[in-house]
Amino acid sequence: MDTAAATAADGRTAGPAAGPAAAPPPSRLAALRAPRLDPYWTAGFFFLAYAVLSFWRYRTMSAISWDLGIFEQAVRGYAHLRAPIVDLKGPGTNILGDHFSPVLVLLAPFYRLFPSPLTLLTAQSALFALSAIPVTRAAARHLGRRRGLALGLAYGLSWGLQRAADFDFHEIAFAVPLIAFALEAALRGRWNAAACWAVPLVLVKEDLGVTAAAIGALSLIRTRRPGPLPLALVAFGITATAVTLGVLIPAANGSGSYDYWSKLGAHGGAAPAIPLTVALRTLLWVLLPTTGLLALRSPLLLVAAPTLGWRFLSHDPHYWGTDWHYNAVLMPVVFLALVDALPRALASPRPWLRSYAHHLPAAVLAAALALSTSLPMARLAESATYRTPASVRAASRLLDRIPDGATVEADVRPLGRLTGRARVFWLGAGGLTPEYVAVQRPVDRPLAQVVVDAEARHPGARYVPVGVAGEVVVLRRSP
Repeated sequence: MDTAAATAADGRTAGPAAGPAAAPPPSRLAALRAPRLDPYWTAGFFFLAYAVLSFWRYRTMSAISWDLGIFEQAVRGYAHLRAPIVDLKGPGTNILGDHFSPVLVLLAPFYRLFPSPLTLLTAQSALFALSAIPVTRAAARHLGRRRGLALGLAYGLSWGLQRAADFDFHEIAFAVPLIAFALEAALRGRWNAAACWAVPLVLVKEDLGVTAAAIGALSLIRTRRPGPLPLALVAFGITATAVTLGVLIPAANGSGSYDYWSKLGAHGGAAPAIPLTVALRTLLWVLLPTTGLLALRSPLLLVAAPTLGWRFLSHDPHYWGTDWHYNAVLMPVVFLALVDALPRALASPRPWLRSYAHHLPAAVLAAALALSTSLPMARLAESATYRTPASVRAASRLLDRIPDGATVEADVRPLGRLTGRARVFWLGAGGLTPEYVAVQRPVDRPLAQVVVDAEARHPGARYVPVGVAGEVVVLRRSP
C-alpha cells in the first residue's frame, strides 16, 4: 500500500506536524476593558456628568452667582486681543486687578470659535474630569485595579467637585488637574515632573503660588536629596505670590493695593471671626467622607494647608462653607494623600488598621454614592434636567429683544444670556446710565415698582417696560 493510501486508510490527512494551538486574538471589546484605560473611561464619564449639570443650570437660567458673566467678559476680551475688561465689576475694570488669572487666555481661541458661555462651562467640565485620570491611575498603581477604580469613582463623585461643577464657572478649574498631576508625579518620586506641573499654578490665581511652594516643600519631606527644580519651586512660589499681591494686582487695578486683604481677619483685623465649630465642620467634610481621616497619615496633606489657612483667616462665611467651588482644589490633595497612606496602613502590624484600610476604598465609594443622593449629581436621574421650561424659553426670547452691543444693567439671572453680545453692568455700577435694564422680578413685586427702582438708581433717566417673561423684566431707557 502506498503512503497516500495508508494515510487515507488511517483516517488522517497528510500535512505538517501539528503545533500548539494559537491563542485567539483578543476581541476589540476586551481591549477596551484593559486596566490601563480605566482612568480615561472614568474621566469620560465624569466629563459628561459635569457637563450635563452645568448645562442644566445655564439652560434653565438658574445661575447662583455672577461669576459666569465675569469670566465670559474676561475671556471675550482676550479672544478679541483686548485687555480682560470686566464691566460687571465696574466700568472698565481690568480683571487682573481683582484676581490674577492670566491662564484664562488659554480659552480665548475656543471662545473665538464658539462665542458662548457654554464654551467656558464645557472647558470647566473637561478640566475637572481630566483630574480624575491621575487620581485613578495613581490609585490603581499603588493599590490594584479594583481599589484604584473605586477611589477614582469616589473622587469624581466627591462633594467638592460636584459643588464646583454645579457652580457656573471659575478659574480654579485649571488648578484642579495641575495639582492632581503634580501629586501623582510626587507619589512616583518624580519631583522634577511634579515641579513642572506645579509652576503654572501661579498663573491660575494669586494665592496658588503658596500651594506650588508647598508641593516643592513636600519634596524636602519625602526625600533627602531633592533635585534643583523642587527646591527652586519653593522660592519661586512664595516670590510669585508676593510679587502678584504687592505689584501686579495693584498696578492693574490702579488702587495700589489688593482689595481682598480686607477679607482676612475679623473686619480686616488680625483675629479670625469664623467660629471654631464652623471650621471644624468643614475640615471634617473635607477629610471624613473622602478619606475616612486616613489622609492625615500622609505628608501630601501639607499641600492643602495654604488653601485651608487663608480660609481660616477669612471672616467671609462663604469661604468656610461647603457650597460653591472653594473645596474643589482640596479634593485631589486629600484623595492622593489617601492613596499615599493606604499601602502603609495595609502593611501595618495592627490588625484593626489593616482591616480598616482594606475596606476603606469601598467605604469611601459607598459614602460618595450615598452623599450624591443629596448633591447635584442626583439631578442626572431627574427627567426635568433634560427639559427647558416654557417660562425660560419665553424669558430668552424677551432678552433677545435687547440689541447686540447695547449697554445693559442686569442682575444674576439674565446676565449670562447677555455678556457675550452686549456691554453688561451690575445693578447701579459706576453711575453709568444704561440703555436697558434686565432683572429678575420677584413674584410679589409689581412691575411699576421695578421701574421706580431703576429710575432711582439713575436719577434723571426714564425707563419703559419692554416685556415680562419667566419672572424676567426688561426695561428700555426712554429718549
